[in-house]
This record gives sequence, C-alpha cells and structure tokens, in this order.
Amino acid sequence: MKRAILVNGIPASGKSTVARGIAERLNCPLMTLDTVKDPLFAEFGIGDRDHNRKLGRASYAIIFNAIGDWPDPSCVVIDAWFGFQPLDLLDRHIAAAGLEGLAEVWCHAPAEVLAARYRARLAERSAGHPGESYIPELVALAARAAPTGRAPAFDVDTTAPPPWDALMAWLAATLGDPGTG
Repeated sequence: MKRAILVNGIPASGKSTVARGIAERLNCPLMTLDTVKDPLFAEFGIGDRDHNRKLGRASYAIIFNAIGDWPDPSCVVIDAWFGFQPLDLLDRHIAAAGLEGLAEVWCHAPAEVLAARYRARLAERSAGHPGESYIPELVALAARAAPTGRAPAFDVDTTAPPPWDALMAWLAATLGDPGTG
C-alpha cells in the first residue's frame, strides 16, 4: 500500500520544518512543493502571480505523478499548502498516485506570527514567490484556512516546538508503521 503524510498549512506556517522532522524520524522520502517549483522558476523565469500559480499547479502535478511511479509499498511526506488548489483536484491526484493510506498534519500559527515569519524569509526565497505585498493576503488567508478533511488530521501549533512523540505515535496509529513503506 502506498501511503502519504500530507503536511499542510499556509505559507510560513512551519510546515517545512515539521515535514523535514517527520521524514527524518521515519527515514522516508520528502517531496516539497518548493523543491519542485524553484527549479521551474530557474528554467522558465519568475513572472507574475499568474505565472507563479501556473508553476505551482505544475509542481503539484509533478509530485503526485512521481509518487504514482513509486513501488508499492512506499510512504512519502508531502509538504505543500493543499488549500491553493481545488480539493477535487487533490482527490484526483491522490487516486492517480495510488495512495491508499493518508494522514494529514495541519500546521498553523497566529496571523501576526505568519506575517513576521514570511517577512523575515523574503530575502532567502526565490524571487518567484510573492513578495512583501502578499502579507495582507496571507493574514486574511490565516483566518479561513483549514485542513483538507481528506484524511485524519493532527493539529500542530508551530508557535511551540512540535510534539514529536505524540505526533509520531499518532502517525503509527493512523498509518501503521509508515517508516517501513
């Protein structure tokens, strides 16, 4: 059975830190939207917001298409903001990838924390990502963002260190032993 841990949250919610920690603890592959998207920026240019969204959709598809070619059994941690695309598209990607076991880790923080984190990392990120002008949109998004509802979810408030022991026990109970594939 192919399984995936969807580490979800809006930009600057701490999902990349949580996703890396899970992948390291389980010794399983990590697929991140930015790992796919940043080389696309390098190859096709940074463009405007529409261009950014187009490369985001392509990155999303690339991740799930790649997982679809992986052997069965396997387990992967996927780091992405899953709310940026319609949920029926996520459903189609999950089905096409052959994912049968899913767990979702929902990462969040207060809007003012997200804004400060986003602002602090602007200089480190590819210029293809939205800049300072995105922060009001991010703050508004924080008020309405929610888990996908496509899998059992574990809530992580990233203003504190992740509760690794509880999270890993929950993943084992939800997916069996995801680290064994």
